[in-house]
Amino acid sequence: MSRFTAHPTALVETDRVGEGTRIWAFAHVMPGAVVGPDCNIGDHAFIESGAVLGRGVTIKNGVMVWKGVHLADYVFAGPGAVFTNDLRPRSARLPALRAQEYAEADWLVETWVEEGASIGANATILAGVRVGAYAMIGAGSVVTKDVAPFTLVVGSPARPRGRVNAEGRVLRAQGDRWLDPASGKSYRFVSDRPEECT
Repeated sequence: MSRFTAHPTALVETDRVGEGTRIWAFAHVMPGAVVGPDCNIGDHAFIESGAVLGRGVTIKNGVMVWKGVHLADYVFAGPGAVFTNDLRPRSARLPALRAQEYAEADWLVETWVEEGASIGANATILAGVRVGAYAMIGAGSVVTKDVAPFTLVVGSPARPRGRVNAEGRVLRAQGDRWLDPASGKSYRFVSDRPEECT
């Protein structure tokens, strides 16, 4: 019995796929990619060599995860989300580059998305950005700078619009506290981490 499940049309070229992971139709996971246990990789997703996905990551349809992108445990990447890994992209076939050695160290910039963060549909994450734990990136946003943990950002370029809790609920500011209207719980943020008030 296989440790993970792959649709017959999926192309899985790595041997580093964790137990319980599901890879759906026409997804491509290249050699050298690392996919943790209990992940879900949607249709037409692409995971390049050198990309690293932790435990329980959800990759929705059409997501591109390139080399140097690290998605920690329980990250969610919405449909069509794109990660980048090069701040000055040029074709390696460009005549000016053919004459010199175009080493990976000259262009590869790593990107980190920390535990539990969510990337909205069609959002773009620029190379070198760190998205903090449990942050929420709004659909269609273009993230050009680091995002603090438990922060909601939206727009192009993405800007902070508030705070969220671990469940992804948008919190409402009330003085020095943040209220979850759905549960009635209130929080104070200490070093970008929510602490529930009693």
